[in-house]
Amino acid sequence: MRDHTSLRAWQEARRIAIGVIRLAHSSWKPYAAALFSQLQRASLSIQLNIAEGYTYGDSPTFTKHLGIAYGSAVETGELLRLALDTELLEKSPLEALLEQTQETERILLGMLKRRRKFKT
Repeated sequence: MRDHTSLRAWQEARRIAIGVIRLAHSSWKPYAAALFSQLQRASLSIQLNIAEGYTYGDSPTFTKHLGIAYGSAVETGELLRLALDTELLEKSPLEALLEQTQETERILLGMLKRRRKFKT
């Protein structure tokens, strides 16, 4: 039976959320608490909005949730770039997460374009 976990976008989003949680666990710093907190919320929002939207089937509500997931992916990427630019954390795990986030953005944007094209 096919469910939301079969979607590549969800699979990529889950990898990001797990990576962010692990990063926060291993590298949390009190002075960056707000950044870590927002990064975790944004990354979780990608995965969870894909899952929630999927429950609505082929409907405008699913498209809406994909849009929210895409926005959360962009937010996650911006937070990761901020952490990189401020040298807050080790470079290599941040760069790997940023690449995953950019790939997820591309997948979600493709899904959104296809869905919007067929709905008009």
